[in-house]
Amino acid sequence: MSTYGPHQRAQMTGDILLGGLFPIHFGVASKDQDLAARPESTQCVRFNFRGFRWLQTMIFAIEEINNSSTLLPNITLGYRIFDTCNTVSKALEATLSFVAQNKIDSLNLDEFCNCTDHIPSTIAVVGAAGSAVSTAVANLLGLFYIPQISYASSSRLLSNKNQYKSFMRTIPSDEYQATAMAEVIEYFQWNWVIAVASDDDYGRPSIEKFEKEMEERDICIHLNELISQYMEDHEIQALADRIENSSAKVIVVFASGPDMEPLIKEMVRRNITNRIWIASEAWASSSLLAKPEYLDVVAGTVGFALKAGHIPELKEFLQQVQPKKDGHNEFVREFWEETFNCYLKDSPRRQESDNGSTSFRPLCTGEEDITSVETPYLDYTHLRISYNVYVAVYAIAQALQNILTCTPGDGLFANNSCADIKKMEAWQVLKQLRHLKYTNSAGGKMTFDENFDLGANYTIINWHRSAEDGSVVFEEVGYYNVYSKKGGKLVIDKTKILWNGFSLEMPFSNCSEECEPGTRKGIIDSMPTCCFECSECSDGEYSNHKDASICIKCPNNSWSSGNHTSCFLKEIEFLSWTEPFGIALAICAVLGVVLTAFVMGVFVKFRNTPIVKATNRELSYLLLFSLICCFSSSLIFIGRPHDWMCRLRQPAFGVSFVLCISCILVKTNRVLLVFEAKIPTSFHRKWWGLNLQFLLVFLFTFVQVMICVVWLYNAPPSSYMNHDIDEIIFITCNEGSEMALAFLIGYTCLLAAICFFFAFKSRKLPENFTEAKFITFSMLIFFIVWISFIPAYFSTYGKFVSAVEVIAILASSFGMLACIFFNKVYIILFKSSRNTIEEVRCSTAAHAFKVAAKATLKQGTVSRKKSGSSGGSSASSPSPSSSVSLKTNRDGGETPSGRKKPRVSFGSGTVMLSLSFEESRRGSLM
Repeated sequence: MSTYGPHQRAQMTGDILLGGLFPIHFGVASKDQDLAARPESTQCVRFNFRGFRWLQTMIFAIEEINNSSTLLPNITLGYRIFDTCNTVSKALEATLSFVAQNKIDSLNLDEFCNCTDHIPSTIAVVGAAGSAVSTAVANLLGLFYIPQISYASSSRLLSNKNQYKSFMRTIPSDEYQATAMAEVIEYFQWNWVIAVASDDDYGRPSIEKFEKEMEERDICIHLNELISQYMEDHEIQALADRIENSSAKVIVVFASGPDMEPLIKEMVRRNITNRIWIASEAWASSSLLAKPEYLDVVAGTVGFALKAGHIPELKEFLQQVQPKKDGHNEFVREFWEETFNCYLKDSPRRQESDNGSTSFRPLCTGEEDITSVETPYLDYTHLRISYNVYVAVYAIAQALQNILTCTPGDGLFANNSCADIKKMEAWQVLKQLRHLKYTNSAGGKMTFDENFDLGANYTIINWHRSAEDGSVVFEEVGYYNVYSKKGGKLVIDKTKILWNGFSLEMPFSNCSEECEPGTRKGIIDSMPTCCFECSECSDGEYSNHKDASICIKCPNNSWSSGNHTSCFLKEIEFLSWTEPFGIALAICAVLGVVLTAFVMGVFVKFRNTPIVKATNRELSYLLLFSLICCFSSSLIFIGRPHDWMCRLRQPAFGVSFVLCISCILVKTNRVLLVFEAKIPTSFHRKWWGLNLQFLLVFLFTFVQVMICVVWLYNAPPSSYMNHDIDEIIFITCNEGSEMALAFLIGYTCLLAAICFFFAFKSRKLPENFTEAKFITFSMLIFFIVWISFIPAYFSTYGKFVSAVEVIAILASSFGMLACIFFNKVYIILFKSSRNTIEEVRCSTAAHAFKVAAKATLKQGTVSRKKSGSSGGSSASSPSPSSSVSLKTNRDGGETPSGRKKPRVSFGSGTVMLSLSFEESRRGSLM
C-alpha cells in the first residue's frame, strides 16, 4: 500500500484515510514514446505554488480535526495525497491506488483478490482541480461509489448524476458562470466578442452554454476558438493572428492558466495591448498569468473569482513549512528548492541538473526564512480555492461525525439503521454526504443541492498594476449572486475598473458604431445581427436612446419631432368659428338668413299685391321659412363637433332641404295642372286647395323625417378623433351609416329631380312672372352643386369634409333664394308698375291665345285631312293663302259689360274665347 501509485506523495496513516488529488505541477514533459524499450513514467514539470498551498490546506484541515475534541473524538484521520500534474493520465494513476484495496464485489474479481475483511483504504477523495481530470477520476471512483468532492472542477457536465454517481463539489457549476459572464457582456453593452475555451471537458461545455446565453441576448461571437497548453507554436501564432485581425476587443476565456499561458506569451511578444479579457474562475486569479511581465497585455482583466473565505491560523501553518519537519510530505523538498532557487543536499533534481542542464543552483540548508521571499504559496489574502479545499475536508469529517453519533432507528440505511464507524464502507459515507446539513464555525449553513453542488457566489475582480512594485493587484469591483432575483444578481462598481490597467473610459467592442437617438439598427445582408446600419425612424416613430433595435410608434395623439427623438402633441383641428374659413362660411350663412328674412318681410308687407298673390303666398312663406332653416343648418357644421352636433346636423340639413323642395314641387305642379286644364273646374279648385297643398308638403317631409329617425336609432352619428393625418388630429363626425346619409341625400335629389321635371315642363307658363323658368334654373343649380358635392365629399378629409357640405348647402340655398325670389323682390320694390292685375291678366291672356291658336290650328289640320280623304278629288283644299290671325273686334266684339273679347279667326270662321279674371276666382285658383 505504501508503494503503489506515483512515487511522490504526501501520506500519513490514520484510522480513516482520505485521498487527495492536487495539481502540484502544471503539466508533464512532452516526450515521444517509440516503444523500443519499456515505457517510462512521464515527468511532471513547472511547480505550481498555488496547488501546493491547496495541498497544505487539506493537511491543515485534517490536523485541525484530529486535534478537535468535539469532531471525531478518538478517531484519527489519515491522508494519501498525489500530484495530478494537471493531466488525466497522472490523475488516473493516482486514483487506482485509492481503489486497489477497496471491496470489488461489483466487478466480480473476488477470485483474484479476496479483500472482504479489509477496511477500505480510502473512504473519500478531495479533488481534483481541473474539470477534465475530475471527469476521468469520477468515472473510476463511481464504479466503487467512493465519494469525490472537488474544490475547483466547475464543468456543468459533472452535474449529470446518472453518469457521475459519486461526484460532489464545493464550487458552483459553470452553468451559472456562463450566464454571469454573458450578463457582464450585456451590462457593458458589448455585442462583438471573441470566445476562447480550453479543449477539454471544462472549456467545451462552458463555451456551449455561453453561446446559448449570448444568442438569447442578441450578442454575437466573432471568433470561437479552442486552446490547449500542448498546442504547437504555429497553431498558437495562427490563433494570435485571428485575434489581432478581429475587430472585437473583448475576449471571453474559459480555460485554465496553463492552457492560456502560451497564447498570452504570444500576445506579449506581439505587444497586442488593446484587448479586454473576461476571465473564468479557472484563471481569474492564476499566479501563472498574473505576472508583471504580462501586465501590458492582461492589465484590466475582468475576472470571476470564487467568494473568498477565512481560515483561522492557516497563515502560521503555511509559514512553518520546512523540509526537515515535513517528512510525511515529499512535495516540500521540491517546493523549497523552487522557492529559493537552490538544491537541497542529496536532491535527485540536483543530479539531473548536473547531467543535462547548464543552469546552476546553489545548495540550501532547508532552514531559510520562508517569509523573506515573495511566493504565491503565501498569498493568503484572498483564500478561494484553498477555502473550498477546507470546506470539502470538513464536509467529509461532518459526515463521519454523523455516522459516529447516529442513533439506531434514525439512520439513513435499511430499516433506519446506522453504519459502523469501524467497518464503514465508502458508499455509506457517500449516502451520508448526500444528506449532509450542518453549520460551520463561521455560522454559515452548509448543504449540497440536488446536483450535489455546494452553492456559492462569484466575486468580480479587476487586474490592476500596483503603484509600488508593478505587480498584479486583484481589485474587487462587484459580485454575482447566483440566488438573487433576475435583475439583481449582477452588481458592478464601474468607477473602480481600470481598463487596460490605466483608463477609466470603457472600451468599445461592437461590430457597428452605435446608432444615435432618432435612428434604429437596420439589418445588413449576409452579416450577423450585431452588424447593422443606422436607419432614420419613419415619420410618426421615434427612438430616444442609442442603439435602438426598433423605433417606437408615437401615441395616436402625438407625432414625431423633426429629428425623431421624441413626440409632440398633434395639433387638434376642426372647422372652427375663429379661423378665417369658418368665419367666412358663418358670415355667408348669416347673410343667407338675413336675406331670406328680408324677402319674407317684403312678401309679408306686400302680401296683397298681385305678384305676391300670384306666387301662392302661403307656400311662399313656408318656402322662405325652409330656406332660413337651410341656411341655419349650415351653422351646425361649424365648431368643435360633439355627439349632439353630429346627430343634429345631417337631419337638420336633410329635413330643411326636403321641406324647401317640397314647397317648390307643390307650387310648380299646381300651376302646371291648372294651365293644362285650360279652364279650371270645381274639381281642380277642390283638389288644389291650400290644405291639400300643405298636406303634400308634410307627407314629403315626413318621409325624410322617418329616414332620419331610423338612422339615429340604428347607427347614430358621433364625434371622433381622426388620427390618420400626420401631425394633426381632425375632430370630425362619424356619420354612423354612409348608406343612411346616401338615402337622405338621395331622397332630397329625387324630389329635386321631380321638381325640375315639372318646372321644365311649365317653364313657358306666364304664371307668377315666369316663376317656373326660374325654378328650373334653381333646380339646375341644385343638381350641379350636389353632383359636384359627391366626389368632393369623398376626396376630402378632416375639417374640409364639413366645409364642403357647408358650401354645398349655402350654394344650393342661395341658388333657390336668388332664382325664385330676387326677381319678384326686384319688381315689388323697383318696378311697381308691373305689379298690377292688368299685367297679370295680359300675360295670362297672351298665353291663353297662344294655346288656343295652337289647338285650333291642330283641329283644322285634322279636319282637312278627314275631308280630303272622304270627298275624294272633288273636294277643294284650303287656299294656300289662308291664314290664322288674332283680331280684336272693336265694334262687335264687345261684351255687354263693355269689355273686349279676344277673337281668333281661321279662314272662314271665327272662334270667340271668353276669359274672366275676377278677383275672387283668382284667389280661389291660386
